[in-house]
Amino acid sequence: MNWQFTKMQGCGNDYIYFNCMERPFPSPEKHAAAISDRHFGIGGDGIILIQPSEKADAYMRMFNADASEGRMCGNAIRCVAKYLYDNNIVKKTEMFIETLSGVKKLGLTLDTSGKVSAARVDMGKYELAPERIPAILPGKDIIARSVRAGDMDYNITCVSMGNPHAVIFMDNISDLDLKITGPLFEKHPIFPEGVNTEFVRVADENTLEMRVWERGSGETLACGTGACASAVAAILNGFCPAESDIQVNLAGGPLTIRVLEDKTVFMTGDCVKVFDGVIELV
Repeated sequence: MNWQFTKMQGCGNDYIYFNCMERPFPSPEKHAAAISDRHFGIGGDGIILIQPSEKADAYMRMFNADASEGRMCGNAIRCVAKYLYDNNIVKKTEMFIETLSGVKKLGLTLDTSGKVSAARVDMGKYELAPERIPAILPGKDIIARSVRAGDMDYNITCVSMGNPHAVIFMDNISDLDLKITGPLFEKHPIFPEGVNTEFVRVADENTLEMRVWERGSGETLACGTGACASAVAAILNGFCPAESDIQVNLAGGPLTIRVLEDKTVFMTGDCVKVFDGVIELV
């Protein structure tokens, strides 16, 4: 069975996108890992299925590189909007896309050729209650809470952006071996569903530098919900002001995050088509 695909990336967070508006994609749990393999497949952080929705312009279903299903990806949803607009499926610069974390509103920016070059996403409101992360710790929130992972203690701030995040602020993130440190948090017993972990350096009150270990994918070049969670955590810890643009610099490029007083988070970033192709599913 042949399927056309488009590979796209937002800040280097790359996925393989399949148009499923007219036919369902067969057994994504079976195919996601093989397609995402960077040596024996197309290569990417996972696959994205663009499906019909009864409550929005389209439905984004995502599977990580290990074939686990994710709830939301801020970088991927921008690319879904670009795919829908550039392929004349949804010809609107204000678009609504359904995810497992709810319906997200996007505002699109067009380049001089009329193609989508960037998008601003209303990511919804962040949540701090441990049961909403979920994280098995007492209290009404987890802000700068000391947790032992491996043989070290870390101060973590936990934020849900529809998926779980643990943000750790430190001075030196470039020398971290995330292949060792990342799994300590992803598989930590306090996170029953795993967690995405952001390691963040505060450059100034409007600039953060971030590395991320994503559950199910390992270290990636960017994580949109992780950038949002990091900006929220920076505000909660007193490093950055609310109601201002915070630039989060990731390995794949910058994202601009704005956190409102009512807890709503907006994210702006690029969305880039890499190439089209056809794959035979066996």
